[in-house]
Amino acid sequence: MDLIKKIIQTDLFKISTLNSLSVVLKIGTSLITSKLLAVFVGPSGMGLLGNLRNFISSLEGISTLGFQGGIVKYIGESEHNKKELEKTITTVLLSFLLLASFLSLFIFIFSDYFCNKFLENNLQYSNVFRLVAIVLPWNVISILFVSILNGLGEFKKVILVNIIANILSVLLSAVLVYNFKIIGAFIATIIVPIISVFSSFFWLPKEIEIFKRFNFIDFDFRIFKNLISFSLMILPPTILSPYIYLQIRNYLIINVGLNQSGFWEGMSRISTLYLMFVGTIVSVYFYPKLIKSNNVAEVKKVIWSYYKFILPLFIFGAMLVYFLRFLIIKLIFTEEFLPVSELFFWQLIGDVFKVCGLILGFLLMSQKRVLHFIVIEVSALLFLYFASLLFIKNYGVEGVVMGQALENVLYFVVLGIYFRKYLL
Repeated sequence: MDLIKKIIQTDLFKISTLNSLSVVLKIGTSLITSKLLAVFVGPSGMGLLGNLRNFISSLEGISTLGFQGGIVKYIGESEHNKKELEKTITTVLLSFLLLASFLSLFIFIFSDYFCNKFLENNLQYSNVFRLVAIVLPWNVISILFVSILNGLGEFKKVILVNIIANILSVLLSAVLVYNFKIIGAFIATIIVPIISVFSSFFWLPKEIEIFKRFNFIDFDFRIFKNLISFSLMILPPTILSPYIYLQIRNYLIINVGLNQSGFWEGMSRISTLYLMFVGTIVSVYFYPKLIKSNNVAEVKKVIWSYYKFILPLFIFGAMLVYFLRFLIIKLIFTEEFLPVSELFFWQLIGDVFKVCGLILGFLLMSQKRVLHFIVIEVSALLFLYFASLLFIKNYGVEGVVMGQALENVLYFVVLGIYFRKYLL
């Protein structure tokens, strides 16, 4: 009993419990959204929506310069130095808004080009990219606010922001998809950041008066230069990743069919649901811990607490998902999506190894090993591209998840060897 009481009182258990509530809620809201998409847009619409999501993901990385990890680090370090904290926030906010404004103008002007590139030459969707351009500045502000909370160690607030945003976004998505079908799905995907802005702003500490104290003279090139090191790590894989997935999806569409691309997108959405728990807990709890760890013993303690507490739960959950796959597909989608069941085995194998390597990837980033991070991440993406194309020729859409599984295995093995002193 004393052991159980001791575990319950730990910060990790408390954060994990609240995070589990957030994830359960997110899964519930995603189930509703996915069901609406399956009914009203079908596999082909799901494939196009996947392309748009890849585009927005890449745009987020470029417009924020890959600063998120750096923001968490420097906000945490300057938490008790008010002037330094204000300089950091001003520097990041000004950088974000200037770049986002430029990108917004560029996307708005060339909306037809992006529509041709990402939505299969359907120029009727050009306004979708104009909306992306309008919402982009709100997107980067949302990312900044959440990063500030994360850097201050406000784990509970970060999770509460996610909970509020999820509830509001699913309500909005339901209305839009029901009334406007695929266009509604596009709009819902784009405007979610606006919801996050207001929910995260509400939770910012009162002493951080961002807009009242915002002053151009507080822009600090020293801070900007320090943050650039994170950009050098994050930007190459951030830009390359959506492009790789877009090319794989287009290859699928050409060689196997648009519906098959939709099946892969459906599998990806399911995978995203059960990976939420791990991804959130690592970013809001373990990553700040890794940043603040000062020696090998402290880093090893953080890593092994992850492997002892998080990994076994995920493996058990993955096994449960596999045995319930048919029920899950019928629950989330429609019977039209039953071929997705053939993708579960390799997807789950790959995701288990992805979770194994996730903490090591964050360790690489926390230690600012720029060149090594870029080489490993970019090599993994290139391997995924060529492996997927090779396997698609022989196994169809199943070849994509086989390629992903093999990539995740190799990623974990390489990082395991690289960080062996923290594992042994």
